Amino acid sequence: MNTDLHYVTREPKIASDQPPVLILLHGYGSHELDLFSFAEELPDEFLIFSLRAPYDIGYGGYAWYALNLDTNDNKFSDLNQARESLVKIATFIDEVKGKYSPEKIFLLGFSQGAILSYSVNFNYPNKVDHIVALSGYVNHDMFPEVKDRKSNTDFYVSHGSVDQVIPIGLARKTPPFLESLSIEHVYEEYPVGHGVAPQNFYSFKKWIEERL
Repeated sequence: MNTDLHYVTREPKIASDQPPVLILLHGYGSHELDLFSFAEELPDEFLIFSLRAPYDIGYGGYAWYALNLDTNDNKFSDLNQARESLVKIATFIDEVKGKYSPEKIFLLGFSQGAILSYSVNFNYPNKVDHIVALSGYVNHDMFPEVKDRKSNTDFYVSHGSVDQVIPIGLARKTPPFLESLSIEHVYEEYPVGHGVAPQNFYSFKKWIEERL
C-alpha cells in the first residue's frame, strides 16, 4: 500500500477473501511492535496492522503528536500534528478498504492512540465498525461539533483507576459523552496504572470476538 505510515502485519490464520481487519495505534513514546505483542492472542480471522506514529521522539519511541508544557507546566497537545496524524490514519484505513474490502474494521488504540481513535470516529463517522479505546480520553479540541454526526460505531472503553499519566477523572467523562450521542459502549475500570491488566485484555478480547 502507498502509505505514509510504517507498519507491521499479521496475516489471517484462517483464509478469507474479505478478512476482518484490526488496526493498532500505540501510545506516546512507544512503537508499532508494542501492541503487536497482542496479535498472536487475538482471533485467527484477523488481518492485523500495527502502525508506527510519524513523529520520532528518540530512543526508539514515536508519537502521534507532541506534548508540550506551558509556563505553568501544564501539558498541552500539538493539535496541528494531531490533525496531520489523524489524516494519515484515515488515509491508511481507506487504503486497507480499497485493497482488502474487509467485512469489518476494528480500531484499537492505547493512550495517545486511544485519543486518536475517538478522533477518527468523530471526524470520519462510521469509517470503522468497532473501536477499543484503552487508557485514553476524549479530547474535544481534536474533533468538530458532533451533535449532528451520527455514528453507528460502538466502543469498548477501559482505564486504570490509579493511572498517573491520564487521570481516571478524564476517562469517566467518556460514558456520559457517548450516551449523549446514543453510541453503544462498554466502560470498565481496573485497579492498575497506565497499562493493560491481564483481565482487561481478556475482557476486550471477548468483546471483539462477540463482534466478529
